[in-house]
Amino acid sequence: MSEKINQVDVTLLGKTHQFACSEGQENVLLDAANLLNERVTQMKQRATVRNEQNALLMAALYLCHDLQALEQQQQTHHQSQQILIDKLVSHLEVD
Repeated sequence: MSEKINQVDVTLLGKTHQFACSEGQENVLLDAANLLNERVTQMKQRATVRNEQNALLMAALYLCHDLQALEQQQQTHHQSQQILIDKLVSHLEVD
């Protein structure tokens, strides 16, 4: 069975764009666009960012940085959990 694809109008930098997304994922796409618009607005408020394209690039870089930090945090948590699991297994094997 094929997945249904919907067209969603998304506003970025004051311009409307149409994107395809899986049925049921429309709100996720709109939320992502809203987050990007918020970050672009934050970047434009900085004195060093002079135009929308630079604001968009800076927002994308900040979002990628946030993603990398979360991925690193997740990896650290996974490693900690694995250490605890190994200790539990070791302890259970001794008894």
